[in-house]
Amino acid sequence: MSTTPSPLPTAADVDAAAVRLAEVLSPTPLQRSARLSAATGLEVWVKREDLQPVRSYKVRGASTLLSSLDETARERGVTCASAGNHAQGVAFACARAGVRARVHLPRTTPRQKRERIAALGGDLVEVVIGGDTYDDAAAASAAFARESGATPVPAFDDLRTIAGQGTLAREVVEQLADQGLGLGTLVVPVGGGGLIAGALTWLAEHSPATTVVGAEPAGAASMAAALAAGAPVELSGLDGFDGFVDGAAVRRVGGWTHAVTAAHRPRLVAVPEGAVCVEMLALYQSDGIIAEPAGALSSAALGQLLDDERPAAGQAVVVILSGGNNDVSRYAEVVERALVHEGLKHYFLVEFPQEPGALRRFLDEVLGPDDDITLFEYVKRNNRETGPALVGVELQDPADHAPLLERMATSPLRVEPVPPESPLFRFVQ
Repeated sequence: MSTTPSPLPTAADVDAAAVRLAEVLSPTPLQRSARLSAATGLEVWVKREDLQPVRSYKVRGASTLLSSLDETARERGVTCASAGNHAQGVAFACARAGVRARVHLPRTTPRQKRERIAALGGDLVEVVIGGDTYDDAAAASAAFARESGATPVPAFDDLRTIAGQGTLAREVVEQLADQGLGLGTLVVPVGGGGLIAGALTWLAEHSPATTVVGAEPAGAASMAAALAAGAPVELSGLDGFDGFVDGAAVRRVGGWTHAVTAAHRPRLVAVPEGAVCVEMLALYQSDGIIAEPAGALSSAALGQLLDDERPAAGQAVVVILSGGNNDVSRYAEVVERALVHEGLKHYFLVEFPQEPGALRRFLDEVLGPDDDITLFEYVKRNNRETGPALVGVELQDPADHAPLLERMATSPLRVEPVPPESPLFRFVQ
C-alpha cells in the first residue's frame, strides 16, 4: 500500500498564500552579487530573505498556516518545534494575530535565536527548551498538541507551510522579470524540505525550464537519503549526522516534502560544513552580510554545481540567503572550520623527547618560516623518554602543507597527522 500523501500542493495553493502574505509581509530585495558573478562568470543574484522581519523565509510558511485557522483553533493556541528560525516566524505571526503559542527548541539553539523568539512573541509565546536536536523538540511539541488541543504549526511538513514557502519562488520570478531576466537556476537551502517543495510546486507550472537545485549540509543530507530510500528515513549515529548547520540540520524530512521532491527529482548538492563557513566569512568580509550557517548554504553550493549547470544568456542564477540569525559567539568555530576546509589548518600528534631544546628543534627544523602554532597541548611524563603533544599548525598557503609533511617525515620526532574524520579532531573543533 502506498504511503505517498495525496493530494500534493498545487501552484494555485502558492498563489493563494501569496495573496494572504501580501497583507503582512513586504517583498524582500533581490540583489545582483558582484562577488559571486565574478567568481562564476554568471549572472548571480541573491534573494535577501535574511531581511525578513525574522531574518529567514520561515515566516512565509508560519504566517500562511496561522492565517488559515478558524476562531476555535485560534482560541486553543498553537505549538511548534524549531531550530530557531521557524519559531521566530511563528512568534511573529502569533503576535500579529493575537494567538498564543508554545515553542519547543532543542538545547543546541543559539542564545541569539532564543532571545529573538521571546522579543518577537512577547507574552503570547512560551519557549520550552529540551532535547539535543530538532527532532527531539518536534516530539515534545507533538505530545503537547495531543494533550492540549493546540494546533501544530509544522516547520515544513504541512500543505499550508509548503504553499507559504513557495511564494518565495513566485516572488523571485516576478522580480527578475522586472530586470528583463528569466530564472535559469534557483538554488535553495534544504533542511526538512518545505522551501524546495514549495518552489518546485510553483515553478513546475509557471517556469518549467528553471533548474531547481537543493543545497543540503553534507553532515545532514536527509532529503538525499529519503530519495535514495524511496521514503523519509532517519539519519542517525555520530558519523551520520552533523548539526552544525542548525537551521537546516534535520534528521528526517517530511512525508509531504519528500513526496513533492520525489515527484520532481531536482538536483541535490551536499555542501561540506567547511565550505559553508568559508562562504559565511566571504559574505561578512566582502558583502557586509551577517549570515548563519543555513543562510550561506545555497551560495556555498555554487562551486559544486555550475560546471555543468550553466544557464543560457538572459537567464539568472538565484541563491537564497536565509537566514541572518547568527550568534557571534560561533565565529571562532566558523573560522576554524573554514581554515581546515581550505587546507590552512592542520593538527598533529607529536612525540617529543623529554630533554631540553626539543621544542626549539621542532620550531627550527620542522616548521616553515611562515607556519604558525595555534595549539600546543603537552603532557609531560617523568617515567618515559618521550611526551605526547597535540599541535595545531596554521599555514599561509595550502601549498605549504606537502613540504611540512616532508620535513616531519625526515625529523627524528614521531609525528602523526590528525585527520578531520578522526574522533580526536572533534576535540579541537
